[in-house]
Parts: sequence; C-alpha cells; structure tokens
Amino acid sequence: MATSPSTAGTAAAKRPIAPEIIILAGCLIALISFGPRAASGLFLLPMSTDYGWSREVFSLALAIQNLLWGIGSPFAGAIADRFGIVRVFFAGTILYVLGLVLMTQASTPGMLNLSAGVMIGFALSGCSFNLVLGAFGKLLPDRWKPMAFGAGTAAGSFGQFLFPPLGHLFIESFGWQTALLIFAGSLLPILPLSMALATRGQGASAGGTASVPGQSVRQALMEAFRHPSYVLLVVGFFTCGFQLAFVTVHLPAYLADLGLAAWVGGWTLAAIGLANVVGSLTSGYLSTRMPKRWLLSLIYLARSVVTVAFIMLPASPASAITFGVLTGLLWLSTVPPTSALVLLMFGSRYMAMLYGFAFFSHQVGGFLGVWLGGVLYESYGSYTIVWWLSVALGVASAVINLPIKERAVARAQPA
Repeated sequence: MATSPSTAGTAAAKRPIAPEIIILAGCLIALISFGPRAASGLFLLPMSTDYGWSREVFSLALAIQNLLWGIGSPFAGAIADRFGIVRVFFAGTILYVLGLVLMTQASTPGMLNLSAGVMIGFALSGCSFNLVLGAFGKLLPDRWKPMAFGAGTAAGSFGQFLFPPLGHLFIESFGWQTALLIFAGSLLPILPLSMALATRGQGASAGGTASVPGQSVRQALMEAFRHPSYVLLVVGFFTCGFQLAFVTVHLPAYLADLGLAAWVGGWTLAAIGLANVVGSLTSGYLSTRMPKRWLLSLIYLARSVVTVAFIMLPASPASAITFGVLTGLLWLSTVPPTSALVLLMFGSRYMAMLYGFAFFSHQVGGFLGVWLGGVLYESYGSYTIVWWLSVALGVASAVINLPIKERAVARAQPA
C-alpha cells in the first residue's frame, strides 16, 4: 500500500539523527555564533577613535549586550523547550546579522547601544552555545552528554581562536565597518545547521534523568530555586561571566596601554580560544571522573592565581600570550560541569531554561565586568581595581561551589 506524503514526512521527522551528526552540527553553531562576539574587543579602539568616544561608551554597549544575553537566555530556553529549538535559532541568527549590520552605522552612543547592545544581546540568547547544550541534553544518550557538553563549549572556544586574528586582519585591510559585515555574513550557516538539532518538548532522552510528567514551567522554576545546590551553582557562575567579559572586551586595550602592539591583543584572545578547546574537552572528561563541584572550585581558584601572576609580571608579548594560554585552559571549562550539574539535578525536560537562569547570573557578572572596566578606567586611568576584583571573585566562587550536593532533586513519588 502506498504511503501518503504526510505519513512519510512524519516517519522522517521521527527518524533519529546519529549522535555524531547532532554533536557536529551543534559544535559548528557554537563556533560560528561565538566568534564575532569573542572579537568584539577589537572594535573598541577604532570605533572610539573615529567617533571621539570615551571607552565608557563602548563598554556600556557591550555591557548591555552581556546583560540582555543573560536576560534572554531563560526565555529562549523556555521557548525552545516548549516549541522547538529551530525557530529560536532562526530568530536569533537573523537578529544577530541585523545587529552587526546596524553596528556599522552606529555613529552615536544610542545607536551603538541598540545594535551592539540590545539587538546582539538578545540575538545571542537565541543562537549560541547555551541552546546547543540544551539540545545535547535532550537528544543525546547519557554516555554521550558530558563529552558533548565539553565539545560544544570547546567549539565556541575555537571560534574565539579563529575570529580575533581574522577580525584584526579584516580591520587592518578593509576597515572596521567591512569587518563587521563579513562577520554578519559568516553567521548564515547557522540556519541550515540548526535543523539537525530539532527538538520539541522532549523529556529525558534515552537513559536520561526523568522529569516530572506534566510539570509546568512555574513548577520547574519553583523546584529549582528552592534547591540550595542549584542556587549556589547559579551564584558561583556570576564570577565566570565577570572575568570572561572583562578580559574579552578590555584586554586588547589594556595591552595597548602597556605599550604593546595591536596584534598582541588579537593573538592573546586567539590563544585563549585555542587553549580553551583543550580546557573544555578536558573539563568535559573530568566531569565524568571527579566531583563536579571540586572541579569548579579548582577552576575558579586557578583563574585567580593566573591573573595575579599576569598583572604582577612585566608586560611583554610573551607574558600576554602565556596568560592567554593559561587563562584559555580555564576559560569556558566551567560550562561542562555546570551544565552537567543542572542536568543531574533536574533532568532534561527544562534543561535549556534552567541552564538559562544560571547563564543569566553569568551574564549579570559579564555586564558588571565590562561596564566597570570602562567606568573605573575613565575614573582612575587604569584597570587595576577591576583586575583585583576579578581575583577576589574567583576565590569567592571557589568557596561557594564546595557545598553543592551532586544528586537529583528529591521528588515525591506518584502513588
């Protein structure tokens, strides 16, 4: 008997996609979406010079971007959990492209805040690695998940390795406006790649931690924020955002202030991205071999030690790139254990949303790291205070993560 087109389409839609294809597509999306954002610090000096802005102007726009990326992430995750991830990726990618295009015409602080801040901030919440990790949690078998979380994070890091040197080359060769347009065009492959991550309201994947049948979004949020270990995880993630955003935006300018050539900043950011490929994959592996809270605590403490050494030693290209390598090993290595803990505590049904709230804390930290970097630089003529604040926050998060209990949330069993 002939099969109707609708029946064939349904069968095709239900046909599982190989885990390798899911991971490859997710990693490419993470790489592409994270790249332009990781190179944003390269545009601080040329845009500020052309328009006569203080560094506080550019810093505020990027701070808004970080904050709205965080605010939008739980909502993007909830929409993806409810209606499927492909629609969210399409909307986020198109908004990202438009934001970069409008940024080329941002001759006033207000236009810069709208394009680089509001548009790109909300766009990132809908097309970056936070949603990729949520899709991995839903679509992959348990044995694939820890390493997939590491691979997705590492792919974003490779975008950080690839895009800053290219961005520096494009700015030097064509000007910063053309560089932004090239970055905008580079985002378009996300649209077809997202089809491999199609989800719509899946619960736990094969072998995954079961979620409560019929649990509403409100019930899931109440359950999460009444769970002390989740709250500690969210609070500790604040530091990660503060440190990463400050370095991403202000490090090239900081190195230029010390008399180093512009290429040093670009290659230091690239070194961070390349080393983080190793760091994220290693973190994903270690997340299956040791307590995740210990791993997080060690990462935060090590960041503080590396930062102290960097700001105390004489500035040189060698010290800057060495800092990039060491920081890169610790850069997004917090993400695999953090996402794995969210999955372990609550299952995969609302993982994108609950990880989104943790990421919101991360981005509030990012907002303050970028904004305070600009404000305190304009007030004191240096970044010294922000560097030491970053060190103190790293030590605090190392302590905060230790009491986390690594087990699923206790739930009443149905009769």
